Amino acid sequence: RRRCSRRWLGAKGRILRLSVGMLWALVVPGVAALSLRTSSSRLVQGRSLASVRDARRQQTRRTVGMFESSVFEKEVIALSGTEEAIVRGGRDLFDKLPAAFAGIKQIGVIGWGSQAPAQAQNLRESLEGTDIKVKIGLRPSSASWASAESVGFTEEDGTLGEMFDTIAESDLVLLLISDAAQAKLYDKVFAAMKPGATLGLSHGFLLGHLESIGESFPDDINVIAVCPKGMGPSVRRLYEQGKTINGAGINSSFGVHQDKTGTATEIALGWGIALGSPFMFETTLTDEYKSDIYGERGILLGGVHGMVEALFRRYQAQGMGPEEAFKRSCEAITGSIAPAISKNGIKAVYTDLLDESQQAEFRRAYAAAYPASLEILQEIYDEVASGNEIRSVIMHGDRLDKFPIGKIDGTFTWQVGEKVRADRSGDDATDFPLDGFTAGVYVAMMMAQIDVLRAAGHSYSEIVNESVIEAVDSLCPYMHYRGVSFMVDNCSRTARLGSRKWAPRFDYLLEQQAFTAVDADHLDIDTLIQDFLDNPVHDAVDVCRTLRPSVDISCEAPSSVKEKIIA
Repeated sequence: RRRCSRRWLGAKGRILRLSVGMLWALVVPGVAALSLRTSSSRLVQGRSLASVRDARRQQTRRTVGMFESSVFEKEVIALSGTEEAIVRGGRDLFDKLPAAFAGIKQIGVIGWGSQAPAQAQNLRESLEGTDIKVKIGLRPSSASWASAESVGFTEEDGTLGEMFDTIAESDLVLLLISDAAQAKLYDKVFAAMKPGATLGLSHGFLLGHLESIGESFPDDINVIAVCPKGMGPSVRRLYEQGKTINGAGINSSFGVHQDKTGTATEIALGWGIALGSPFMFETTLTDEYKSDIYGERGILLGGVHGMVEALFRRYQAQGMGPEEAFKRSCEAITGSIAPAISKNGIKAVYTDLLDESQQAEFRRAYAAAYPASLEILQEIYDEVASGNEIRSVIMHGDRLDKFPIGKIDGTFTWQVGEKVRADRSGDDATDFPLDGFTAGVYVAMMMAQIDVLRAAGHSYSEIVNESVIEAVDSLCPYMHYRGVSFMVDNCSRTARLGSRKWAPRFDYLLEQQAFTAVDADHLDIDTLIQDFLDNPVHDAVDVCRTLRPSVDISCEAPSSVKEKIIA
């Protein structure tokens, strides 16, 4: 009866929102017409749009991250006119983990996909010498059972068992199965959990799904999230690399959605510290799933996929050979531009690294690509926030047996990329040319993604981590090592679906709207470049760069986790 009434209330809420929207459109018909104009036509008005954006940002900006902890030291940092609280990580804090996990005897890690192998092993090593057990929960028929055994989790010592038995036994349940599987199995997971236990998520997707169907989490458990800003293998690799330097890892956001026991914040912080996060910042599960699902469809994966395809064709049309075109498009991004942003910030790519002629190319490319990128990124954010993108992922999961996800690495672009990587000479200037036009397109897309999140009221720590640090410190190194197509074909199902869905949109919009504007010289260069240089996010990026991992990730270093290879 309770679930039926929740669904009815959820439907009633959606009907009410729809009715209000219809009434608004009827009363103020001009608003609807205004909203349908493209971002490109609005941007021609220049400073007036910037003023509107700034006003909206001020209305939606808020102070976040003012949590309290009696176990870990909280530090308040200034980010572009706002204050946020963070916790710095480090191996010297591992002796505080028993206090953070007070009352927890077993941590159940459910699943064995991208995040679970890394998180389970990091937790086990960080908790070594305590009486807290880390146990893997899988289906008995799971193909991952042998993989978990290969890194030391076994039935014999009680660290590997059936999924729902493990959930029922555990005080902290880390649900790290796929998003689609969470949507199918959540009611069984909830039923198996004991009262007072803590449900841990590394993605807010499940909350978005529950909200879309009028459901909620059980009210007798804690619900927290710790969300590393990188894929699982990078969480493990940097943890391994940081063993001799007091830690390195992937920054994480954390959120407390329900605090039944009054200890949820300490548990979340302990979880993040145990994973090796250099710093942790607070978010909400709602903000996390919106920014995360949105980001991986944008500059993190789908956007860069579509961008490279468009630039590769453009450079060939201008007379470059395929190898040189790939160097100027993809290799320039992963080998030169992303590392420069990681070490020096976004603005420095334009002000410090490019010569005068390259700066001119940057300005033209930026002025053309920013409005085109802003248009599609706003659409993506709206689709995620409305629940449409979550429903799309779940529906695809229902079709997966009949229509499995294909690969993209057989196309000409990515086959050329394989040859280019194999032929690298070791001379970075030759192998990874810093192209001003490519830099302008990449930075424009990154800034557009940032501005959509700013306008929606996300905190600066979340914006910078989701749009900048995760891109240049976690994903681009793998793209550089194995290729963009490898990342698309081997990331999480939700991310793969998003990239394959939205990358063609970025590709065609850049070609049909941005590049034609460059060729026709229909650009509002001065206004857009000044907006870029004055954007307050640069100050936040400078602060967050000081909190980046203490070492650069090594994709070639030995590791106990491997990137999956799809046959």
